[in-house]
Order: sequence, then C-alpha cells, then structure tokens
Amino acid sequence: QVQLVESGGGLVQPGGSLRLSCAASGIIFSRYSVGWYRQAPGKAREWVTSIDTEGNTVSEDSAKGRFTTSRDNAKNTAYLQMNSLKPEDTAVYYCYAVGIVAGIRNDYWGQGTQVTVSS
Repeated sequence: QVQLVESGGGLVQPGGSLRLSCAASGIIFSRYSVGWYRQAPGKAREWVTSIDTEGNTVSEDSAKGRFTTSRDNAKNTAYLQMNSLKPEDTAVYYCYAVGIVAGIRNDYWGQGTQVTVSS
C-alpha cells in the first residue's frame, strides 16, 4: 500500500518558518519526482514547487527565495522549508509523487497538512 504522509504544519507568525515533511512508503521513492501543492479556503489547489529524481527544483514565483524543497532518498522523505511566511501562505499543503515504473505512470497524493500564518 502506497502512502504519502505529510507532517510539520501548524500555526506560525508572519515572518516565521516551518519545515514540512512528506514521508513515502510502498514506492521506490528515488524513482519519483515530488511536488508540493497548497489549497487555501475557497480556492483551487495550486502548485508551489517540485523536485525531480535528480534533485533539480523549480518553483512558482511567490515561492522563489522563500520556499526550498529537498529530498532524502535514504529516508524516503521530501521536505519543504518555508521561510518568511506570509498570511497569504495559509493553506493545506499537499505532497504529490509521480513516477514512471515499468512504463506505467503512477502518481500519489498525501493527505495534507494545515499551515496557518497569523499573528
């Protein structure tokens, strides 16, 4: 059974930092790219940043310079370091793993973790 489990969310003041984790099980994690998405109340889910199997990253504009994603394949875990948080970063954050194994595309979502930025 494949699972992606996010953790590390919580309440933080503006300007603060959080590190989210996405722990994978049931897949060969190193063969999967990992994306981070978020969904604010009343809004569509949006892409934030991704890291591929080689460790290359790409981010959407509002995350550049503030958010950094990384991975530790030995721990089957991806991370999202979020700095200089703003109230508009408040959302449920999800990790998403996608890979091609034996010619078949597989993708999985985590259950999400709440991030609230408020004073």
